[in-house]
Amino acid sequence: MKFLRAFFMMLVLSLFVTASAQAQSAIKNTIESIVERGVLRVGFSTFVPWAMQDKNGEYIGFEIDVARKLAEDLGVELQLVPTNWDGIIPALLANKFDVIIGGMGSTTKRNLTVNFTVPYDYSAMDIMANREKAGNLKSLADFNSESVIVAVRSGSAGAAFAKKYLPKATLRLFNEEAPAIQEVLAGRAFAFVSSRPLPTLEIAKNPDVLFRPFEITEYREPIAFAVRKGDFDTLNVFNNWIINVQSMGWLKERADYWFMGTAWQELLQK
Repeated sequence: MKFLRAFFMMLVLSLFVTASAQAQSAIKNTIESIVERGVLRVGFSTFVPWAMQDKNGEYIGFEIDVARKLAEDLGVELQLVPTNWDGIIPALLANKFDVIIGGMGSTTKRNLTVNFTVPYDYSAMDIMANREKAGNLKSLADFNSESVIVAVRSGSAGAAFAKKYLPKATLRLFNEEAPAIQEVLAGRAFAFVSSRPLPTLEIAKNPDVLFRPFEITEYREPIAFAVRKGDFDTLNVFNNWIINVQSMGWLKERADYWFMGTAWQELLQK
């Protein structure tokens, strides 16, 4: 009886191991499919200057540079798949592309649906101020005063930042960025706070009126690649790629070009 029981248990174990091995071999992970296909399919949405079309209709931007560099280092071709933002995660889950590289913040809510890599960038806040109104204000503490009017877009990251870090300032809320910016240009508000690079672009267009009084370092939202759940080999490859290009300074160099400068605007449709 003991022999038969042991034999039966060994038979069941053997069948289980065989079935598991077959299942694993039948399910090819994404990175294997990319290499075998010879093409990396990247989902993204257009948003200046993350991804946009130049005057020739070609996609350019920080995300596009990242996707091209990743495909090059993997030794494969790049296929860009522009996708509406509200449907980008469902499209990933439906295997419309291999990875989202689209300025996506790695929030806990999204992480319940997809897996995120380590951050390859951070969405940072920026500030622009009216030279005449705020020329003597040089720090976050200087702007945190009831006498200081700060314009922000209602419901934006800039509004959340201002409410948290400028609780004493008088906030003026707008439904869109344009009137908030105009408020500062007209001198009716001291400053405008928003995600970069909008303040940088406005300062470049109006250098006699606007300036950056200080750099905001208190707020950073991690931005990461999104991949399908359970694909740990692909996650491992992408994580190590990000770490490598970060250590070489390549990611910072491209981020500085797209987010801290304006030379790329010459490439856009006039």
